[in-house]
Amino acid sequence: MTKRHGYAVLSALAALVVILSAVIYVTVAADDGTTRSSFAGDRPHRGSSVAPASTGTWVGSWSTAPAGGEPGTETAGLAGRSVRNVVHASTAGTSARITLSNLYGQSPLTISHASVALSAGDGSAAAATETMRRLTFNGSGGVVIPAGGQVLSDVVRLTIPHDTDVLVTTYSPTPSGPVTYHPHAQQVSYVAQGDRTEDATGTPYTERTPYWRYVTALDVLSNEAAGTVVVFGDSITDGITSTVGANRRWTDVLAGRLRTAVESGDDLPRYGVVNEGISGNQVLADGLGRPAENQSGLGRFGRDALSRTNAKVVVIDLGINDILRNPRLADPDKIVEGLRTLVRQAHARGLKVVGATLMPFEGHRGWTPAREAVRQQVNARIRAGRVYDSVVDFDRSLRDPYDPRRLRPEYDSGDHLHPSDLGFARMGDVFDLAALKGAGQTEL
Repeated sequence: MTKRHGYAVLSALAALVVILSAVIYVTVAADDGTTRSSFAGDRPHRGSSVAPASTGTWVGSWSTAPAGGEPGTETAGLAGRSVRNVVHASTAGTSARITLSNLYGQSPLTISHASVALSAGDGSAAAATETMRRLTFNGSGGVVIPAGGQVLSDVVRLTIPHDTDVLVTTYSPTPSGPVTYHPHAQQVSYVAQGDRTEDATGTPYTERTPYWRYVTALDVLSNEAAGTVVVFGDSITDGITSTVGANRRWTDVLAGRLRTAVESGDDLPRYGVVNEGISGNQVLADGLGRPAENQSGLGRFGRDALSRTNAKVVVIDLGINDILRNPRLADPDKIVEGLRTLVRQAHARGLKVVGATLMPFEGHRGWTPAREAVRQQVNARIRAGRVYDSVVDFDRSLRDPYDPRRLRPEYDSGDHLHPSDLGFARMGDVFDLAALKGAGQTEL
């Protein structure tokens, strides 16, 4: 190649770089940051769109386990209605993202409009107006979730304080059922006719519901927490006898204690706490249907525990329903081996596992001396350190000292199986926060 040819090639390359730079500049300048949706009829929305890169760590602030398909929604689902779920943030963040599930749907679920906002704090469906944000999905204002699937929203800039109610609202215009739900929310949520997704007044939300629908997780970009504790259990973890709307499940107490201890300077990990309890859940047995409603702990552990955002520790309080609901006498060996299987799966992901002893239930209609013997055998193996990395002894802490086969009266909700608010507070208080140390997720 001659020098003249070489200079010509270099000049051509330089000109190409200039042209490409100009094109990039024009493209960026033309992008005003407005979300562009593939759904017709998208309206401008309050607040910011997809959040830019920021500092912090993504953690779970709230979650719930999909438990089944809602009865009565098999054909139409909730077509033409807005569902406003009220969820409670365990840890603070500067941005948020939402997971929506169609696990129990038999057809694709169209969500044409969804939003997130902070509650106005009055226990109604009203939102703090300036916090209303439209959710997008891959830049679109709507999304179609296949049957059996779930979707994660784009990130939105929204400052969420800890211990705050958050409103997650969805609108589905077309029939799609059954509705994936969590039946024992212990929290009032709301439904309105029509697309009222970004209505901040709450006035159209005249229907109250005890369910969470579609929404299964709220993640936040947090400087307050560096990981997530996932509590995996049954109705006792679900908190079905706690006061509705008061966030008095034992997991709520645990989250508050951990945050307060860290703020006080205690040498403890900074974690958010999420609740993956399902009432009636068993270690070994599935419910009916395909996919199984109230899927066994073994079947749902990967989805509901191991896949939670930035999980560091799993706390397991499961096994009492294997004893109570088995038509024959439960085999303690099988229950313990099932629990050990969960622990092995967590260890394979580098997660620490804290396990709970099974609390007493004499006086409940399902109690028998034979079932009590099974509970005692399972607890003996848990206490001996043959199941979990660390143990919280809820049995010893809540049983009646004068009749150890029963809950202490003030800790009993009245059904002799589930704790009262005071009992849940006791569970959260006796949990050794130091048991959460030494955890971390290994990259495999």
